[in-house]
Amino acid sequence: MITFLGKKLLRFTTLLIALCVLSFWLVSYSPLDPIQAYVGADMTRVSPEQREAIAEYWGLDKPPVERFLHWGSALVQGDMGTSMLFRRPVADVIGERFMASLALMSMAWLFSGILGFVLGAIAGMKQGTWVDRLIKWYCFTLASTPTFWLGMLMVIVFAVWLGWFPVGLGVPAGVLAENVTLADRLYHLVLPALTLSILGVANVALHTRQKLIDILASDYVLFARARGEKGFLLFWRHGLRNVALPAITIQFASFSELIGGTVLAEQVFSYPGLGQATVQAGLRSDLPLLLGIVICSALFVFVGNLVADLIYRLVDPRIRKGESA
Repeated sequence: MITFLGKKLLRFTTLLIALCVLSFWLVSYSPLDPIQAYVGADMTRVSPEQREAIAEYWGLDKPPVERFLHWGSALVQGDMGTSMLFRRPVADVIGERFMASLALMSMAWLFSGILGFVLGAIAGMKQGTWVDRLIKWYCFTLASTPTFWLGMLMVIVFAVWLGWFPVGLGVPAGVLAENVTLADRLYHLVLPALTLSILGVANVALHTRQKLIDILASDYVLFARARGEKGFLLFWRHGLRNVALPAITIQFASFSELIGGTVLAEQVFSYPGLGQATVQAGLRSDLPLLLGIVICSALFVFVGNLVADLIYRLVDPRIRKGESA
C-alpha cells in the first residue's frame, strides 16, 4: 500500500509541475495585457511612468522564467501570492470560492450518483423493453449535451417562464451577508446543481445497466429465477451489492468531469464559485490566482481518483495480487 501511494504521489507531483509550467506559459504569452486588465477603464489616464510602476509592483517587468521561479519558491513556503483581480491573498480567494463550488459539486455529485444508479438498475432489470430503450436514449442524449446549453434552458423554463427559482447568483441580491440564511443559499443552488446532476447520470447509469445485465445472466441468478425469485426481490438479493460498489467507484472517478461542468454552469448562473473565478482570472490575466486554482483543482481531482483506486483495490483483490506478483 505504501508503494502504491508513493507512486501515486510521485505522478501527481510531476503532473502538478507540468500543469503549472504550461499554465504559466500560456498566460504569459497570451495577447491579453495584465496591466490593462488591472487598471481597467482608466488605462487612458495612466502615464507610461505609472504603467512601469505597476509592472514593477506586480513583478511583470521581469522575464517569465524569473517570475515563475519566484512564484515557485514562494509557493514552497506556503505563499500563493496576491490576486491582481481581487487585491487579496490567493489562498483567501480560493478558500472562499472553493466552499461555494464544493457545495455545488457535492450536491450535483450526490444527485447524479443516486439518479444514475436508479436509472441503470431499472434499465438492467427491464432489458429490451421500452423502458430500457428510453433510459438509454436519455443517457446517450445527455452525453452529447453541452452544459451551458442545458443551463440556459433551465434558466428559461424554471426561472423566467415558471418563476420557481432565481435567475442566478449564489445569494439574494441586495441582502447583507449576515442576513443570508441557509435556505436562501440552497434555493439559489438548486438550478445549477440540477443542471450538473442531469448531465452527470449517463456514465453511472450505463455502467450499472451493463453490469446488472451481466449479473442477471450468471448461473446463480438463473438458479434463483428457477426457485421463483423475480423482480425487486431478485435485484435486492443478487444484484444490489454486486453493482453498487462499481457504481460508487465510477462516481468517484468522475470528479474531473464534474469540475469542467461546474465552470460552465457557474458562468451561466453567475454563481460565485471557483469556476467563475477561473474564467475571470484567465480573461484578466490574473496569473497568481489562475495558478492557485490550477493547483487546487488538480489536488481535488487527484483525491477523487485516489479514492476510486483505493475502492477498486478493496473491491477486487485481484488488483492487489497483480501488483504483488
